[in-house]
Amino acid sequence: MWYTNGVDQSHRGVSRETAIEGLEQAAILMVRHLAVRTGLGLTANLTLGTLNREGPARVTALATAASIGQPAMTELVQRLERQSLVTRVVDPGDGRAALVTITNAGRALLDDQRRDRRDRMAELLAGLPADDEVTLTLAMHVALPIIRRLIDDAQQSRTQPGSYTPINQSRA
Repeated sequence: MWYTNGVDQSHRGVSRETAIEGLEQAAILMVRHLAVRTGLGLTANLTLGTLNREGPARVTALATAASIGQPAMTELVQRLERQSLVTRVVDPGDGRAALVTITNAGRALLDDQRRDRRDRMAELLAGLPADDEVTLTLAMHVALPIIRRLIDDAQQSRTQPGSYTPINQSRA
């Protein structure tokens, strides 16, 4: 038997399926049951989150990050501008181009959404038996750093084609 980091390689496929199922179920919980209904839509919320995390960006970069076409992103940015959630500023590196940046109102909306999600999650956790909540908390202490690496790797592979490095190779 081959072992890697204590995992029996003959069971790795089964373990991977369990991990995939767990991540899918967590995503369903977040999207279907905890998503804040702001009327913005998933792509708008993801775009605001990208701008909040990464700073000002060109429409083309936002479109690539959201996996949509540039015309669709241009329309989305215009809608977010009308709602005062983003604004355009001159690109200091190229005065002919514009960068999209999140406004304080956009940040406040994201903060409110996060607070609402966490409040609803706290309500759900309060309904669990104490042992289940402790078990979930311990599991998240182990899983959360790995999930963050998956998110970082997924974002990097979407925004920089050809630069993807699998998790186990990028942090050796």
